[in-house]
Amino acid sequence: MKSFVLASASPRRREILKKAGYNFVIAPSCVEEIRSDVLPAEDIAVKNATIKAEDVFGRYKRVTVGADTVVVLDGVILGKPSDKAENAEFLRKLSGREHVVITGYCVIGEDGSRETGYDEAVVRFNELDEKRIEEYVESGNGADKAGGYGIQDGYGLVKSVKGNIDTVIGLPADRIKEILERCL
Repeated sequence: MKSFVLASASPRRREILKKAGYNFVIAPSCVEEIRSDVLPAEDIAVKNATIKAEDVFGRYKRVTVGADTVVVLDGVILGKPSDKAENAEFLRKLSGREHVVITGYCVIGEDGSRETGYDEAVVRFNELDEKRIEEYVESGNGADKAGGYGIQDGYGLVKSVKGNIDTVIGLPADRIKEILERCL
């Protein structure tokens, strides 16, 4: 099987693709992500995945996979926290509540054709006390993640997931697999 380029430095996306048995090259994108208060979260995730994939495809001219994950609570996107205080604030907001995680993706074929889309899952958090929030924030695990947390990190944050857990982690593996089977 031919390899492809993953336009991401995310160790979580890397792990999902390795677990699926793929060979790939890692080439993080250098583009600035789009932020918007007017575009739907799904559009933002897909647009960011697309600009990342386009940036990397332009350098490698090989099949390229880009992705972007957003966390949405009450219609508001919770991005990556800017510091520990914001990380704790995000966790307090998510405590005991449901939110939506959307991962947009873009796969660019060798001929430059694009397949884009997104998948979403609903995540319910456990009620979090201040001690658990502080422990998690101090671990540093949420610093580089949308919504300020990683479902794979433990700490008893998540009560349940409706949908694909890989989408919450950062890449809807089943959908990407279908597309890559056509492209590679």
